[in-house]
Amino acid sequence: MEGLELIAFQIISNVGGARSSFIEAIQHAKAGDYEKAQEAIVEGEKFFTEGHHAHAQLIQSEANGELGPITLLLLHAEDQLMSAEAFKILAGEFIDVYKKIG
Repeated sequence: MEGLELIAFQIISNVGGARSSFIEAIQHAKAGDYEKAQEAIVEGEKFFTEGHHAHAQLIQSEANGELGPITLLLLHAEDQLMSAEAFKILAGEFIDVYKKIG
């Protein structure tokens, strides 16, 4: 595996880890453990940043005219990236809500 496929899998793997961490943060907040919730957010941000760096490689490749055909795998990677970003936003909102009602 190389090139576009490798980058797509790097995105999928990293942002999948990020999304899992953000969900874990919500679960910790629901249990009232805001310290662990924050730790999970920080861990998720690290994963997300790695996925975002891989995504930036794709953008550079496209800008240089080097990006090959758009594949279902690449579309899946993009979808997973956006999903992880949405979960990050929602995790922050849920944590705030749990703090207010807890």
